[in-house]
Amino acid sequence: MIFRLLSRLSAKVPIVVYRAALIMKPQVVFVLGGPGAGKGTQCTRIVENYSYTHLSAGDLLRAERSREGSEFGQLIDTYIKDGKIVPVEITINLLRKAMEETMEMDEKKFRFLIDGFPRNEDNLQGWTTVMEGKANVKFVLFFDCSSEVCIDRCLERGKSSGRTDDNRASLEKRIQTYLQSTRPVISLYEKQGKVRTVDASCGVDEVFANVKTILDKEG
Repeated sequence: MIFRLLSRLSAKVPIVVYRAALIMKPQVVFVLGGPGAGKGTQCTRIVENYSYTHLSAGDLLRAERSREGSEFGQLIDTYIKDGKIVPVEITINLLRKAMEETMEMDEKKFRFLIDGFPRNEDNLQGWTTVMEGKANVKFVLFFDCSSEVCIDRCLERGKSSGRTDDNRASLEKRIQTYLQSTRPVISLYEKQGKVRTVDASCGVDEVFANVKTILDKEG
């Protein structure tokens, strides 16, 4: 069922979009950390100061969930409310489509921050299967923050965000999913020497100062 729907989604992308991939492979930095670690906030700062395009896996999924006529909307909604990880095929197709469309609009925009992905080993395997040879993962930017701080930040954000998953019940599920599923992915990249860790428990400005140091070094 999912694969049939995905084939329809892919068919809707104009053929010309795929030509961008022939010009320059996307250069990708995965941005990982627990819910509330400040990934989105820091990605906004990075975009303002460096030539990166920010793609949030969560934002893309929420947009697809809300899109009128979406074939995946109800499925995505159920997974998000339960604090579970959306099937990898859906997420990768949304990410690939967003990168290709960005590069088609401006061929100089080939550097991407992919925020909140890969969230488990299935995501990582799916990315390798679909994107190997089509994109280069430079490194993982890991925002390390305690569960307590993450939950407090999300509850505060929930007062104005309107997000259905910014409540304690969903947050506890999301934290457990992160610890059980995402941290092992970070460990895998650590073994490859590809993780750049930032203490995300500090203030926004201090965190970004540390991020700048990493990005300036990486070039």
